[in-house]
Amino acid sequence: MRAGPRSTARRGALLVAAGALLAAGTAVPASSASQPASRLTDVIPAPRSVTADPGTTFELSERTAIRASGAAAPVGDYLAGVLRPSTGLPLPVAPGRGTGDIALHLDGDPALGPEGYRLRVAEDSVQLRATSTDGLFNGVQTLRQLLPARVESGAPQPGPWTMPGGEIADAPRFGHRAAMLDVARHFFGVEEIKRYIDQLARYKINKLHLHLSDDQGWRIQINSWPRLTEHGGSTEVGGGPGGYYTQQDYAEIVEHAASRHMTVIPEIDMPGHTNAALSSYAELNCDGQAPPLYTGIEVGFSSLCAGSEITYRFVEDVVREVAALTPGKYLHIGGDEAHSTTDEDYLAFMSEVLPLVEKYGKTPIGWHEYGKAEPRGDSVLQYWGTTNSDPSLGAAVARGNGILVSPADKSYLDQKYDESTELGLNWAGPTSVSEAYGWDPGSYLQGVPEEAVLGVEAPLWTETLETSEHLEFMSFPRLPAIAELGWSPPQELNWESFRQRLATHGPRLEAAGIDHYRSPQIPWPN
Repeated sequence: MRAGPRSTARRGALLVAAGALLAAGTAVPASSASQPASRLTDVIPAPRSVTADPGTTFELSERTAIRASGAAAPVGDYLAGVLRPSTGLPLPVAPGRGTGDIALHLDGDPALGPEGYRLRVAEDSVQLRATSTDGLFNGVQTLRQLLPARVESGAPQPGPWTMPGGEIADAPRFGHRAAMLDVARHFFGVEEIKRYIDQLARYKINKLHLHLSDDQGWRIQINSWPRLTEHGGSTEVGGGPGGYYTQQDYAEIVEHAASRHMTVIPEIDMPGHTNAALSSYAELNCDGQAPPLYTGIEVGFSSLCAGSEITYRFVEDVVREVAALTPGKYLHIGGDEAHSTTDEDYLAFMSEVLPLVEKYGKTPIGWHEYGKAEPRGDSVLQYWGTTNSDPSLGAAVARGNGILVSPADKSYLDQKYDESTELGLNWAGPTSVSEAYGWDPGSYLQGVPEEAVLGVEAPLWTETLETSEHLEFMSFPRLPAIAELGWSPPQELNWESFRQRLATHGPRLEAAGIDHYRSPQIPWPN
């Protein structure tokens, strides 16, 4: 997952000055009104089908309403909340229908599936149809991309607010499109997590994997083991103050993610990556001695005591409490880089832990190393290697395990863009935007047919990342690249098309106050 040599230099001040004005949501200059009009073909991720209607445009006005009722109304409220700050338009959300309105309907085409949608832009109305609110929400992310880039600003901007005419019919290739955020190496507060969720949602990411525990910090309150956060959450890489989420904080994150049609997948890494827990409770160590807190970035030196009864009482308490807080079906148990656990102890540990995850109603996900424990068929292996094959995968597919694909040299957002990148690590990189885009999750792994691929994930480890601006700089524009691989059909995956479309998103990121790397591979507008 993260093995290899790395620098421990802290980068807290880097890029903050450059990103501060953007993060403050400052208004885009009026000259931005002269930016090129949006096109149906500029959408990221690339839709399944686009039919333009040249010469037809729809324009938002003072009279425009968002028509949404019943279950569709919250998606209508979300859309209004996106559009009102920049346009200054009232955009009331109400049932019914009228000329000049945007209408959200839950009578979509079943052939497009639960996350698919059909968006029709005509001169007198915009019609968005789906079979579920997930589909409507995905359609809204496309709709906002059809408006001028300045619509993403948090401050009033000049009009006009036009959308190109035509129809988009769309549905995802994979149902699991995830991003991961490591809050153990450096801690990020609730508002920072909510900000990142909002950014992920723009590109139809529907899962947020939170890496909640590691050697450097324990970040989720466990009532039955309070020192995990009181002591284990008190620091981070480099010796900073750390932090943790109360159970109420975590519930707030889960609720916000749900409002963005995103499911949170918590990870409690074990039996390795556990120094924060071992330091908090001496009895979890085989020798009964608690090690000191750890603020470096090496891996593989810690292990829960597989032969101790209290280990499994501890694990069950943690799993029970985290599962009760998590409405999604998955609980990630880590399982990687357990270099200080013998194979015999590792298998014994997993034979106890996997049934505990299932006991509390969750399906296990683990990094692909845990495949040697032969998890049940509905379990998931997350592949993070840097080659396109692994001996554990064929057996996993034969058992019926799902495979989540996140090769470190392709999808890890914490890897440097190039040798000159100030932030990030380099053990699996550098990874340019073209390299992040230039692979196919459905055919990448030998011996893993596309039907066994659950989806794709873009992990973001935070050994060198300390602020929201850092997260944004490393995520954008590579996150949109991974998002397109997870959503768009294979025939729509084209680097030249993507780089041209990505260039049109630069002004959108700027208007939204999202810091990003201006990759020389992308023809950004001046």
